[in-house]
Amino acid sequence: MEELREELRHHEHLYYVQDAPKITDAQYDKLMNELKRLEAESGEPVPADSPTQRVGGKPADGFRKVAHSRPMLSLDNAYNEEELRAWDARVHEALGAEKVEYTCEMKLDGLSLALQYADGQLVSGLTRGDGSVGEEVTTNVRTIRSVPLSVSAAKLKAAGLPAKFEVRGEVVMPQTAFVKMNEEREAAGMAPAANPRNAAAGTIRTLEPNIVAQRRLDFYAYFLLRDGEPLLPTQSASLDALKAAGFRVNGHRDHVKTIDAVLKFVAKAETLRETLGYEIDGVVVKVNAIAQQNRLGFTGKAPRWAIAYKFAARAGITQLLDVIFQVGRTGKVTPVAALEPVFIGGTTVSRATLHNQDEIARLGLKIGDWVTVERGGDVIPKVVEVVEDKKHPRGTKKIKFPEDCPVCESKLERVEGEVDWRCINASCPARVREELLHFAARGVMNIEGLGDAMVDQLLAAGLVHDIAELYTLHERRTKLLELERIGEKSADALLKEIEISKKQPLARVIFGLGIRFVGERTAQLLSDEFGSMAELMAAEKEKLEEVHEVGPRVAEAVYDFFRVPKNIFLLEKLESAGLRFTGEKRQKTAQLEGKTFVLTGTLPAMSREEAKEKIEAAGGRVSGSVSKKTSFVVAGEDAGSKLDKAKELGVSVIDEDALRGMLADG
Repeated sequence: MEELREELRHHEHLYYVQDAPKITDAQYDKLMNELKRLEAESGEPVPADSPTQRVGGKPADGFRKVAHSRPMLSLDNAYNEEELRAWDARVHEALGAEKVEYTCEMKLDGLSLALQYADGQLVSGLTRGDGSVGEEVTTNVRTIRSVPLSVSAAKLKAAGLPAKFEVRGEVVMPQTAFVKMNEEREAAGMAPAANPRNAAAGTIRTLEPNIVAQRRLDFYAYFLLRDGEPLLPTQSASLDALKAAGFRVNGHRDHVKTIDAVLKFVAKAETLRETLGYEIDGVVVKVNAIAQQNRLGFTGKAPRWAIAYKFAARAGITQLLDVIFQVGRTGKVTPVAALEPVFIGGTTVSRATLHNQDEIARLGLKIGDWVTVERGGDVIPKVVEVVEDKKHPRGTKKIKFPEDCPVCESKLERVEGEVDWRCINASCPARVREELLHFAARGVMNIEGLGDAMVDQLLAAGLVHDIAELYTLHERRTKLLELERIGEKSADALLKEIEISKKQPLARVIFGLGIRFVGERTAQLLSDEFGSMAELMAAEKEKLEEVHEVGPRVAEAVYDFFRVPKNIFLLEKLESAGLRFTGEKRQKTAQLEGKTFVLTGTLPAMSREEAKEKIEAAGGRVSGSVSKKTSFVVAGEDAGSKLDKAKELGVSVIDEDALRGMLADG
């Protein structure tokens, strides 16, 4: 039995990892069936890493939430050479005179996964989720043939890996598997999936492992961690170790020394794009040395040591059939083009944004026109121009922008100086719908199961009229069960998710309110500054403008939001429901008020992020460049050009000990 297991593992690796099979499918099936027969007859416990054990029973109660060992952050994007070179300049400025090398990898268009191994055995697989907490989908991950169920002691030794480690990577659906799946869906009278990325994400989260096994997903590894920290000193060494351990690592990668070499890799990757057999939407560039990554640190949501170069938008020509007017959660009315479906870059596009009334006028657009549609950044389709030639005659029907809200029929208003028309009726059903979807989204309150279809049903049945009424939905459980395709289990699962969301921190609650211009980072800054909803509500505009990165426009939007009686009533209901209205206020002093600091080099005991937080907490400001207005340059080991600039301008240079002294006693 063990010989058969090893033989099957060997052939799985050849077929699913190296794309170099040496036996036919029929021969593989024969070996597998023989192993199944022997295991059944032996009466012995079957090892969890046996090839026969890839498909197990479905999870009993859906997927449980598990915190990641280290946040799975998104990446900042660059869309052209200028932006990529600007990022390279920031990296070099931050690291001074140090030499910097990069790894270049394909940006796979799929679903991120984190796999945990203990004693060489796969023990769990988590989706990215909201970046901090993912869903455990181990049962489904086990069906992916390019994911090793175990790593032998010999391979661990060859790769230099400990028995316990974490692998992160991307699950993708190959284009052949995507085409086959859509053919099967259409034959069954179902709508085809929009693109391979959505298909992969939907597949990995299905509760039926047999379905996952039938769709050939692939897993490409690209990060190696232990206890939430990078295991090896460089990214290129991590990729080599993953390959040696038997993981599928994308072969289109390079280790380079200059930004010019990065740009050559990008150009080559774009030429390969149509030949790969799976979707990519760009190139990921990472600083290779982990020590340099640690010194560069992170912004609020992305590492400073990596960037995603996104390929130019893909385009197609199709006909404009109609214009639909949608109302968002802030009341903004957005015109959306209804198009003759067109296939662009792996996705069927039938809707595209037209932005606003001014954009329609700029395009000179009419119903019936033929238009060029682009997927900007390969994600959001937009109409970019009207096509006019013998093959594509102009349309004749003018587009009339509505004067009244297309949902509640209230008069639309347009603030002087703004391009958008808005419905100002706070109770407009369309606004309430979008508010609910925003509130429930990942990265906000993260209420699983509260998607478009559920929100539409709740609103149609009159079960909720605002976000606060979600927290009294358990009182209407009987009515909830009357909704279409809602059973006891799904109803209780939704109510449980709503209850769990009460534990989300204050910053998430602020973000969930949908205040204009207040995104995830601004919500966190407001939470850190004020520490409670009560203090935030009471803040005057001038006090709000004192918050780092909050300008007059944002301050006015926040101030105005908390002066609307309907919003105050909503907040009272949310507080009564038990949501967190207090947080950890960042303690501030005034020792360094009015002083500007620049950090350069490696400090002995503090990271740059830690030093920056301490300076700002003491009322100081941290800048990225040295000027005559700089008060102090804090220089550590390997300080670079910033130190030279400070000497040139006569700016005071101090070390970490001097900074600590300032922080301690002013």
